Amino acid sequence: MNLQTIKQRFGIIGNSNELNRAIDLATQVASTDLSILVSGESGVGKENIPKIIHQFSHRKHGAFIAVNCGAIPEGTIDSELFGHEKGAFTGATDSRKGYFEVADKGTIFLDEVSELPLSTQVRLLRVLESGEFIRVGSSKAHKTDVRVVAATNIDLLEAIEKNKFREDLYYRLNTVPIYIPPLRNRQDDIYLLFRKFSVDFAEKYKIPSLKLIPEAKEMLLKYRWPGNVRQLKNITEQMSIIEQDRLVDADTLKTYIPEIDKTRLPARILPKNQKDFNSEREILYQILFDMKSDMNDLKKIVHELMRDNPDTIRRTEESNAGILNKLYDQEDVYHINKPEGNKAPESAFKNDTDIEDTEELVDEDLSLAEMEKRFIEKALDKHRGKRKVAAKDLGISERTLYRKIKEYNIEA
Repeated sequence: MNLQTIKQRFGIIGNSNELNRAIDLATQVASTDLSILVSGESGVGKENIPKIIHQFSHRKHGAFIAVNCGAIPEGTIDSELFGHEKGAFTGATDSRKGYFEVADKGTIFLDEVSELPLSTQVRLLRVLESGEFIRVGSSKAHKTDVRVVAATNIDLLEAIEKNKFREDLYYRLNTVPIYIPPLRNRQDDIYLLFRKFSVDFAEKYKIPSLKLIPEAKEMLLKYRWPGNVRQLKNITEQMSIIEQDRLVDADTLKTYIPEIDKTRLPARILPKNQKDFNSEREILYQILFDMKSDMNDLKKIVHELMRDNPDTIRRTEESNAGILNKLYDQEDVYHINKPEGNKAPESAFKNDTDIEDTEELVDEDLSLAEMEKRFIEKALDKHRGKRKVAAKDLGISERTLYRKIKEYNIEA
């Protein structure tokens, strides 16, 4: 079955490369029993992927159960998923099968899986690993053969960092990741979706379909659509019911989306002179560049003092050395043994030729890994081995710091 046929069968509108890739990946893995994690913002249509996977798998004749994990109260989620025995809790007047038992030989779709309590995550992990579960109030293990497809609209790695999601469960679910792009990244699909929804609602309510004038269409395409496809569908339905004039202009569109002419740029705008670091390596590079800049500034000051008033050198040596000591360890600056106190040796600033270029003061043979190790060691020494404080000082997570300590075999 080709891609276009699949889209028509499941009511999917759009031709973006990312969307096509997601659908193609879903059909490829459908024949396996691998766990799938579908990610994407709320309202992008993640619920279509589990349906495609189920219908193209050997489980298509089995049950397909969709569970919204965020809509079930924490006190009853275990009972809903795994069942309970009679008398397990107040109100349990009879035994009941859970979704995993009912969906045996079929597929279960766990939407908003990040909302599961940690205790339920442990039970789910056991099902994924061994196919076993225990009903609430029972000690007997039951077996089930279920394909699990999960979906989330948040960054699970960030949830792991905050101890809100189990790391082992994440890797068990994320055997095959499928990403659904937001509507703002599918600009060519926005008007296609609007036309499809307009025709659907025209048929549903027995009215003519809506049309947009060019100015309104341009505004529609430039809007960021934070609610994605769901938001576009809801607004189209509202206009279809309320508006008497079937030709929608820009002013009419603004009444349904007041901020439509204010939100133009999909990208986040950083304040002036603020850099968005994407990795620890970039942070280290920036630190090194800042160090070099500071050293060059200090060198220029010393040169100017020596040129304009050589008699002031002795009076400024101590203050200059103090500044260097605050910025860096003195043994990293001078190619001589560190003297007592913070006073720089007199020979360090005798004349221009004795002042070494900054680039010579930095050990060029040091690799980035060695520099990174040195920064970590200094941060740990500074905070007396307190890793949490040191990680904050370095601008990295405590988890990353633990990994780096182990990687570089740092004693802390």
